[in-house]
Formats: sequence, C-alpha cells, structure tokens
Amino acid sequence: MRSVWDRIRHALSFEIIGLFLVIPLGALFFSKPMGDIGVIGIVGATLATGWNYLYNLIFDHAHKRMTGTTLKSRRMRIVHAALFELGLLIVLLPFIAWYLQISLLEALVMDAAFALFYLVYAYVFNLAYDRLFPLPEWHKTR
Repeated sequence: MRSVWDRIRHALSFEIIGLFLVIPLGALFFSKPMGDIGVIGIVGATLATGWNYLYNLIFDHAHKRMTGTTLKSRRMRIVHAALFELGLLIVLLPFIAWYLQISLLEALVMDAAFALFYLVYAYVFNLAYDRLFPLPEWHKTR
C-alpha cells in the first residue's frame, strides 16, 4: 500500500503536469482565453487533487480487499480512471457553466473533452508512476 507522502507526491505531480498540458490545449481547442481555461484548470485541479487522494485511497483498499493486492490489471486501470473522471465530471459541470457563462450543454461538451483528455492522461501517468515508484509487494507477484 502506498504511504501518505507517496500519495501526496502522486496527486500533486499528476495535477501539475496535467495543467501544463491542458491549459494551452483547452484554450486552443475551445477558442477561449488561456486565463479562463487556467481558472477552470486550477479550480478543477484543486478539486481533483483532493478527490484524487481520497478516491485512490478508497479504491486501493477496496481493490486489495477484493483481490489481495494493489497491483492493477490493464482492465482495472481503465475502470479506475473512468470512475475517477465520472465523479469529477459531475462536480465540475456547474462550475464551468457558471464561470464561462455558457449553457450546461456547452459546459458538458467542454467537461467531457477535459474528462476524455484526463482519462487517457490518467492511464498513461499512473502506468508511468507505478513503473517509476513500484511497491515492494509487486516484485513478489511478477
């Protein structure tokens, strides 16, 4: 199981790298000022950081209870990332619509695009993170 400090490093590095990618891409894709996308990104990252810590803690405990390990299969990584993004999508939708003064449908499209980006990013980031910082228990199962 990951330590508190490892979870904090994971959550912060995930959000910081994600912001460096999503702000310019979001501004370009949605034709919005980088400042507006930056606010959306920073609020989203702040909410996501707390959610990331809590979600991964709960998910890891549940996964270990069900399977006996925290090692995730490719399929479980996809489920893990999708459920995380679905929860975040529900929280961010009203904020995006309000802040950008756009309809809920437009906000849904934007939020879904961000979620799709982060879905792929989360998969790649977590795979890389687990390879850079493997847990000792995983060496026994490989």
